[in-house]
Amino acid sequence: MTKREEYETRTEKILEPIMTENNFELVDVEYVKEAGNWYLRAYVDKEGGITLDDCELVNRAWSDIMDEQDFIPDAYILEVSSPGLGRQLKKEKDFKRSIGEDVDVKFYKAVKIPNPRNGKEMSVKQITGMLKEFDKDTITLETDFANEYVINRKDISTVKLTIDF
Repeated sequence: MTKREEYETRTEKILEPIMTENNFELVDVEYVKEAGNWYLRAYVDKEGGITLDDCELVNRAWSDIMDEQDFIPDAYILEVSSPGLGRQLKKEKDFKRSIGEDVDVKFYKAVKIPNPRNGKEMSVKQITGMLKEFDKDTITLETDFANEYVINRKDISTVKLTIDF
C-alpha cells in the first residue's frame, strides 16, 4: 500500500462515524498534490444534496481528529467538498447507484469504435452511453453505435456522470 493509499484509508475510517452520525455519505477521499500543495480532500453527499453548512460541520469535526492523530507528516490543506453534478464513479457503490444513467468514459489512449453514421471505424478518447452493467474488470454501455459496448476497466481513465443542461 502506498503512502497516499494509507492516508486515504485511515481518513475514511476517521470520517465514517461523522458520516453515520449526520446521515451523510462519504463519496471519496483523495490525497493529492496540486500546484505545489498537498490536499487531503473528502467528498461528501446526502439525500437532497450537501450544503455549505454540512461541509463546515464535517470539516470542524474532522479537523479536530486529524490534529489529534497527526499521521501525515507533510503540510496539507484539509478540504470538504460536494462531489458535484458530474461526479466521478470510482467505487462499486458509485457504479451500482448509476446503473441506467448516462456516463462519460475517458480512455488513457484512443480506442477504435464503429462510426454510428457509416459503420466504419473511428478513433476516440471519450464516449458517452448509458451504464447497463459492470463488474471488477469491465463496464457495459448502451451507446448510439452499440446496444452493448463492453469496455475493459484497465483502459479507462475516468468515468463520470454526464451533465445534461
